[in-house]
Amino acid sequence: MNFAMIEAAAARLAGHARLTPLLNAPLLDAAFGKRIFVKAECLQVTGSFKFRGAWSAVSALPAATRGVLAYSSGNHGQGVALAAAKHGLTAVVVMPSDAPEVKVANTKAYGAEVVLYDRATEDRDAIGAALCAERGLVLIKPFDNEQVIAGQGTVGLEIADQARAVGIDAADVLVCCGGGGLSAGIALALEAQAPGLRLRTVEPVGFDDMARSLVAGSRLRNASTSGSVCDAILTPSPGELTFPVLQRLAGPGIAVTDDQALQAMALAFTHLRIVLEPGGAVALAAALVADTEGPVICVASGGNADPSLFRDALARFG
Repeated sequence: MNFAMIEAAAARLAGHARLTPLLNAPLLDAAFGKRIFVKAECLQVTGSFKFRGAWSAVSALPAATRGVLAYSSGNHGQGVALAAAKHGLTAVVVMPSDAPEVKVANTKAYGAEVVLYDRATEDRDAIGAALCAERGLVLIKPFDNEQVIAGQGTVGLEIADQARAVGIDAADVLVCCGGGGLSAGIALALEAQAPGLRLRTVEPVGFDDMARSLVAGSRLRNASTSGSVCDAILTPSPGELTFPVLQRLAGPGIAVTDDQALQAMALAFTHLRIVLEPGGAVALAAALVADTEGPVICVASGGNADPSLFRDALARFG
């Protein structure tokens, strides 16, 4: 991975991905006694940053490619489905059977075939390998793929420019983290374009494999891959490609509770009028509770919220 790959991905994404805003709400700042900026990737095409990496990877495939396959709890799958459709490719997305219905429905609506599996009893890697072999598909991993990481790194390019525009040259940048593709890409972009901005990963309590791995100096696994409302960022362990990048560039990781994520969803709607899903809200949750100096920038990574869960979050914390 290198910065030139991120720049190349940005060129391929031009005219396809949205330049998402960096939002600030004075009343939210006043309530928590700090300047809080939110990079609203929930407003990205398909509702999450995942479209960037998906387009970057699909647009870099050889011309003879017949189709693609992705593993996803929903957001990566939607991005790959749309990117494949726009490039005239077939797409198969292997999704857990407990994925939110809205994500399953949207992935199908973008043109992909969805294959469901049981997280507890079935091996998605084996299912995907068999489908790739049978149908001649190319696997696009959700985070351990160089072109995916490069695409996600374009978020960091925008943060560097937007932070500079509002006079921020030193801050913690909090990023929702599963396998680390978004975090690694942003960290590489900030290293090159805004070295005063320090990236920190944010994960759910009990699923903070990246934070624990950064402390241990080696990749650790989560005991489970289910049991949190933050479905979008529940991964077994840090990525092979992403962990070395974050080991070199990231500050200490942060873990937040499900309730803190749900509260952040409600506050984002109240103060910023944006919709976040729980996994996309953990960075904002960390901005509200973590000890940070000066302004803080948090990436709101996805807005594909289950409607009933979103209503419950507003009812409890709105």
